[in-house]
This record gives sequence, C-alpha cells and structure tokens, in this order.
Amino acid sequence: MRLRQLLIYSLPLFLCAVILPVTQACAEDRSFYSPVIYIDKEQSQILISTSASVFYIEVPEAAKPHMEKLPISGLVDFVVEMRGEDQRPLIKTWKVKSGESTCIYFNGKECM
Repeated sequence: MRLRQLLIYSLPLFLCAVILPVTQACAEDRSFYSPVIYIDKEQSQILISTSASVFYIEVPEAAKPHMEKLPISGLVDFVVEMRGEDQRPLIKTWKVKSGESTCIYFNGKECM
C-alpha cells in the first residue's frame, strides 16, 4: 500500500522533471553569426552556415518584405527561436555586420 501511495505522489513530480526541460529546450533562443548563403523567397527561408553545418532558418511574416535586403555573403547576427527538430529555427531579429543593406537591423517587427 505504501509503495502505491509513493508512486501516486511521485509520478506527477517525475513527469514535471522530464517534460519541463524538454518544452523549455524547444523554445530556446539562439544566436548564429553567419554569412547569408542563399535567400529562398518562395519558401521564406534563408540558408546559413555555422560550425561546419549548413541549414535553413525560417523568415517570419513581418520580415518577408525585408529578407531580400540581406547581403549575400554578408555576415549577419541572427537571433532565432529553436522550435524543435521537426521545424526550422524562426528568425526573431537580425543585425547585418558586414555587407551593404537597407535593412541593417530587423527588430522582429520592422527594419531600423
């Protein structure tokens, strides 16, 4: 009987300890300092590279009118929301560090 009570009381605690870190890891923000390799307007994504890997990051609706202003091969500091393995990282902000652009800083809503 005591073992059953122990399991009943410890199960919610165990589930919180397992599920909470997983959900927090999925919504983590990360910064990537990378050259812009390719801008895919049709799929609303930008190809970047870091640490010997190449991958796409997704452009949010507010940034779509400005994505073509990013300089190809220019260095950009992208802050993205990591959304898990089944979705591409979503751009939150960017700052162009090298290259010509009319949108040096995107704050998540507009260019500045």
